[in-house]
Amino acid sequence: MTVDCPQRLAWFSPLPPARTGIAAYTAELQPYLDREFTIDCFDDRRAHDFVWMARRRPYDLVIYQLGNAPWHDYLWGYLARYPGLVVLHDARLHHARARQLLAATRDEDYRREFRYDHPGVTPDAAEYAVAAMGGPIQYLWPMRRAVLRSARRVAVHNAFVANELRHEEPATAVDVIRMGVPPIAPSPAARARVRARYRIGDAAIVFVAFGKMTAEKRIHPILDALRTLTRDGLDAHLLLVGEDGDRFASEPRVHATGYVDDADVAAHLLAADVCVCLRWPTALETSASWLRCLAAARATIVTDLAHTAAVPARVARRVDLLDEGASLVAAMRDLASHASARDALAQAGHAWWRAHHTMEAMADDYRRSIASAIATPAAAAAELAADLPAHFTEDYGGHARAIAAAFGVAIDVLR
Repeated sequence: MTVDCPQRLAWFSPLPPARTGIAAYTAELQPYLDREFTIDCFDDRRAHDFVWMARRRPYDLVIYQLGNAPWHDYLWGYLARYPGLVVLHDARLHHARARQLLAATRDEDYRREFRYDHPGVTPDAAEYAVAAMGGPIQYLWPMRRAVLRSARRVAVHNAFVANELRHEEPATAVDVIRMGVPPIAPSPAARARVRARYRIGDAAIVFVAFGKMTAEKRIHPILDALRTLTRDGLDAHLLLVGEDGDRFASEPRVHATGYVDDADVAAHLLAADVCVCLRWPTALETSASWLRCLAAARATIVTDLAHTAAVPARVARRVDLLDEGASLVAAMRDLASHASARDALAQAGHAWWRAHHTMEAMADDYRRSIASAIATPAAAAAELAADLPAHFTEDYGGHARAIAAAFGVAIDVLR
């Protein structure tokens, strides 16, 4: 009698307590996959163990959770040497690559990678970042070609991005994995507790923004809109739930919470009436914080972006980037003033989450994508070495091999 052994996955991702949404994403998803797979997790503290573990007993598949934040920098050393399923949480990776390579004074590696990723762009464009003048302009050049060409398979969280990547690299197989978030049960006690903590009255309308308070979250336009509403007599407050909100705390009716543990995020969501989930410029990400708002049955306001065009108008109120200020004020005023509109939007959003973005839906998509990736052969090492920039395939073990050779020693792990 033979017993089928679970397929073994190496999972590269930041993990709790790392303060990044991808760490929470991995922690929430894995219990749904542990039933069918044996999963070894490798964050930045443990990644070095992967090499000897994979050499001792090869994995069926390596899965990389790749984004544009520093938490993912360590993954880049493994992507090409151990091709696998790359889950792209951001379809624009330029900020990560510029920061990582230039901080290590690897200017020539950055220039070489930029030329490879964007052969149709003048190489001089790389000098913006080299001269520390990158910023928003880097969104124009995503720097992802090397990732797409070296992966066995790529997965993203919406169809718009998948189609863009397929057009860019027709030879790369791209899957859509629906983003999923857990349910959030109503809790009047949690709502009352959080409001009491920030001295917000029961009758007040509370707007909330989640995540690190970067310029891309459009906090300044949100503050401008809040001032307009309160000047017109509306009892409105704004909760900023996440890091770097303290610099806005001096504003009247603005409450900056700082970083909030995952366990307390739901309580802050339930304390709010409307979630403001804006993003511009965008890395074409699918916002998990927006989906958590839908799971909590909260009305949401989002930026009208191309990659979210498939979301029906009844699910979220959209802000026109070409008239952001007036469009945002109108949306916030309407939802603050009309409970019926707020409730209808919240219920439609919750139904959309339930139909498309549960944890079960995401786990089902992962199972299909994992099976396809295991069945997809990786590019031969020789092919990758000939195609990719040299620093992707160089193992940097030459110096160690030379020292060992001087003593007549050959070390297997350095081959």
